[in-house]
Amino acid sequence: MKIGLIKEGKTPPDKRVPLSPKQCKWIKEKYPNVELVVQKSPIRKYKDQDYLNEGIKVVDDVSNCDVLLGVKEVPIDELIPNKKYFFFSHTFKKQPYNRKLLQAVIEKNIQLIDWETITNIKGQRLIAFGRFAGIVGCYNGLLGYGVKSKRYSLKRAHLCEDRQEMEEELEKLNLPKDFKLVITGGGRVGKGALEVIAKTNIQKVSPEDFLAKEFNFPVYTQLDVEDYVSREDNESFDKSAFFKDPTGHSSTFMKYAKVADLYVACHYWDNRSPFILTRKDMQHPNWNISVVADVSCDIDGPVACTLRPSTIANPFYGYDPKSQKEVDFLSENTVGVMAVDNLPCELPKDASFEFGKMFIEHVLEPLTGNDPEDIIYRASETINGKLTPHFDYLSDYLEGKD
Repeated sequence: MKIGLIKEGKTPPDKRVPLSPKQCKWIKEKYPNVELVVQKSPIRKYKDQDYLNEGIKVVDDVSNCDVLLGVKEVPIDELIPNKKYFFFSHTFKKQPYNRKLLQAVIEKNIQLIDWETITNIKGQRLIAFGRFAGIVGCYNGLLGYGVKSKRYSLKRAHLCEDRQEMEEELEKLNLPKDFKLVITGGGRVGKGALEVIAKTNIQKVSPEDFLAKEFNFPVYTQLDVEDYVSREDNESFDKSAFFKDPTGHSSTFMKYAKVADLYVACHYWDNRSPFILTRKDMQHPNWNISVVADVSCDIDGPVACTLRPSTIANPFYGYDPKSQKEVDFLSENTVGVMAVDNLPCELPKDASFEFGKMFIEHVLEPLTGNDPEDIIYRASETINGKLTPHFDYLSDYLEGKD
């Protein structure tokens, strides 16, 4: 088997790569039947020379490879027919902006494995950048609070060489003694956010104490869904029932918004679920949050002030609760918003290495033939110019009917 790491072709450019140079070397040594090459790229954070230094071939053309590994969507005109591709295609949720991409994949007889659809037999995702979204998103929230409050200044994450340099910046934090931070979400993204908080002097407290007590040191609380959602019929909350059918519930998050200074949103949101924060909530006279770092970034969804995604170049904008419109981040009586939708790109070296570890642990063996759980086939959207049975629900989408 010959594997090629492709040059990222999407604009804006993405500096990440599925495997680091040292990981490529490890695969080369442990899997003698696998040949691995890297397509030349002026973009990625790991330079061509870094791969050459580890004895990995760097080539212009990857058309003689069997398997091609990328990160973001491959431009249609760069797709090579009759190959096995791994990348984030953003098609399996019927995203209309990528319908033509999936059509081209079918036409070119490509086997498409979307990183996001690779799961174990229990349906749990095996490979993702979510942890680094939480890490960078929480850092950006603290950075934004410093800018908004004019209390301190941190170096932007994407200007740091790596995660270590970014975390060293946290020594510059100058938070108020009564500072309160609230987080929603406990998955990969939420755990990533907690890794950043662990590098600060912000202490954990229970949701109950967060609401009822005052502290003379910075604190945070992490909310599970039962902490900020209740049943509308006033019956006791049933978490498993909520996940099966979130209708008939309402948000109680407002009680936290009255005492928190910074909100870091790391939750997964089902579009049948109640909004966490409505525009009406944000007009409440006791509203206290000054900055929202919306890592989840559901546009015009559960967090009312997230009007649009922001960018790495311009990560912050303001939300005016009165006009319900976007304003300058530093405007008075407004809420600052951080809604970058490609946060792991800010730490491309670290995120790539972490991604590569998951690839080696969960995907490499199945890819080379040892696949008792049928991981590769179950994650394949297309094979032999057709949708696979697992993705047959995309038929109408593919034909433009959905």
